[in-house]
Amino acid sequence: MEKFQNVQALTFDLFGTILDLAGSLKPFIAKFLQAKGSPVDPDRFWEQWRSRQRIEQYQDNIMMLGHSGYLETARRAFVYVLAIYGIPASPEEVKNFMSAWQDLSPFPDVLPALGRLRGQYRLVVLSNGEAAYLDHLVKNRLRWNFEEVISVEVVGAFKPHPGVYRRAAQILKLEVGECMMISAHPFDLAGARACGYRAAYVNRYHLPYEDSPFQPGVVVQNFTELADVLL
Repeated sequence: MEKFQNVQALTFDLFGTILDLAGSLKPFIAKFLQAKGSPVDPDRFWEQWRSRQRIEQYQDNIMMLGHSGYLETARRAFVYVLAIYGIPASPEEVKNFMSAWQDLSPFPDVLPALGRLRGQYRLVVLSNGEAAYLDHLVKNRLRWNFEEVISVEVVGAFKPHPGVYRRAAQILKLEVGECMMISAHPFDLAGARACGYRAAYVNRYHLPYEDSPFQPGVVVQNFTELADVLL
């Protein structure tokens, strides 16, 4: 514990770290593709969709034309991947499909670990999602009472924009070094570390970390291991 004695708050990424996006969405993707008579593999479709969404978010930050929001970038990315495979879909069909994002479920290791960490740290969500959307997910899908649920909307830019991490620390009335970012995404952790946060990489997807000077101090495979290390 001495190693983390200055850490007061754990700021958790939500999408893909706490919530199992692939497990939640791929059944909907498979059903959609089947209904369209498409032979595209749902796993491949999901990989391309997720990758394209990150590009949409980065473009959103770089162009600075106004923050589009998480669900909008997900919608744009979905439409893009449909176009790659020549799958026709009306705006109404796309809208109906996007409702699947309302039913995301957490990884099974998350809630038990949060229960162990509560009391030792301030537990906070710091997410790219819209505030109202995050409230729905936390209350209805996670059913966990975090101290704060902070949306990037307070800054108007997606992670890893430095303003997101600095603003979160300000909201929590903490120094950046008193916060630890918990994420399954290296870009998120590199962004947090560059701002002075501590970082824990939950390597759920068995992927290498970025070639970056901003390395995490903790690397684990899941939240069970995370709690073991932090307690």
